[in-house]
Amino acid sequence: MIQEKTFSSAHLAIDRAAPAPLYRQVYERFRAAIELGVLRPGDRVASARSLASELGVARGTIETAYSQLAGEGYFSPQGQAGTVVSPSLPARRPVRRGPRRTGAEASGQALAEPAPPPPLQLGIPALDAFPRKLWARLAARRARATTAADMFYGDPSGHPALRAAIAAYLRVSRGVSCHPSQVFVTGGYRASLALISHTLLAKDDRVWVEDPGYTPTHEVLRGAGQRPVPVPVDQEGMVVAHGMRKAAKAKMAVVTPSHQAPLGVSMSLARRLQLLDWASEAKAWIVEDDYDGEYRYAGPPLPALKSLDGHDRVLYAGSFSKVLYPGLALGYVVAPESLQSAFSEAAQTWSNGCPQLTQAVVADFMREGHFSRHLKKMRLLYARRRSVFAAALQKAFGEDVRIDLQSGGMHLIARFDRWRESDEELARRAQLAGLNCQPLSRRGTAAFRDEGLLMGFTNIGSAAHAQQLATRLRAALGRKP
Repeated sequence: MIQEKTFSSAHLAIDRAAPAPLYRQVYERFRAAIELGVLRPGDRVASARSLASELGVARGTIETAYSQLAGEGYFSPQGQAGTVVSPSLPARRPVRRGPRRTGAEASGQALAEPAPPPPLQLGIPALDAFPRKLWARLAARRARATTAADMFYGDPSGHPALRAAIAAYLRVSRGVSCHPSQVFVTGGYRASLALISHTLLAKDDRVWVEDPGYTPTHEVLRGAGQRPVPVPVDQEGMVVAHGMRKAAKAKMAVVTPSHQAPLGVSMSLARRLQLLDWASEAKAWIVEDDYDGEYRYAGPPLPALKSLDGHDRVLYAGSFSKVLYPGLALGYVVAPESLQSAFSEAAQTWSNGCPQLTQAVVADFMREGHFSRHLKKMRLLYARRRSVFAAALQKAFGEDVRIDLQSGGMHLIARFDRWRESDEELARRAQLAGLNCQPLSRRGTAAFRDEGLLMGFTNIGSAAHAQQLATRLRAALGRKP
């Protein structure tokens, strides 16, 4: 299929002082672009007339270059349809040996096409079960109804309809009472935490983080100049007493109370109240990362920590990556009412806003009831897929595996106590076999001693698929030493 391809004069810059003829310079740049994959088979190139005008050279110069490229099989004239890169060329041609490439050329070669997630990837919802046709219909309807106002800059705090839909959903499903003006739409969890950090924290402020925990939390905080303070997690969640002994005057705590990442435990009511009391007394803030609180398989989803917040110290952070699909790159923060103005100003400073069309489609999806129906469907599907994969692992490994199934979440933890190798080594073997298992030990500090393999089960399509993956994993790990 012929595709339009923009290849600007910046890529074809010619040097009139160079000894090489101008036509030769144009020829060389086109050939390099094809061999580096910048231009691909079927891409249309500019006409000789328009390119000559753009480069300020004679039309005959461009026609000479095009003729040589066509003669060598790089270009294919298509008559009135113009000239294209020859469709018969392989998608990737071997790069000629020659002078060292420039930085722009080298970085261009490193670009890769999007690929589906590998088996057992963590944190990816069931992409095969997403209602693509419905989504396409909603997106097309929105695109057809686009007005001039929709094409202007949107509010950096978020599309009003989406903020309202999020507030309505949280009130009913998560017990979070908030006004749409308290909801701030972001580019995902990292963007949410960065917005919170810029708004509320100063350089060198200490922040409690879970040990083990979610690695990007540490990365974002350190990047903003804060100092993460690891606080151990047990079966009741973050050990608040330990945090108070270690850093009682910390300015913030970041927690995953509904389904701790990665251990999967839920924070007990006693710990939640203890954490809220500390925040109130220390004038500190709590960030509740409710990344997959909707997925609970034993009873209804737990109420959010924010629903217990009588002193307005909790900022609730959610994401659409786990409940819809990660390519949306959308998250949100619910700020306390007292911080609404500060967050509005920060959003104006630090964010250019998320795509308005995408936000509008998500708002329609929520407002018309599709979101709640999708979540209900996914809860049932994930419970079944988790059960099937756990059974497959048990069949493949027998007594050599312990499977840790918590009450919710999108992953499980498998422990291979009879293997002498570390979980890092076992994860390396699995990854070499194309299975994206992650070592539990890498999620904590040196003081954290637990080991196991973290495995996502949400994209395991059938019992046969589950058994195939379990068998591959058994072969990858090899025999016990």
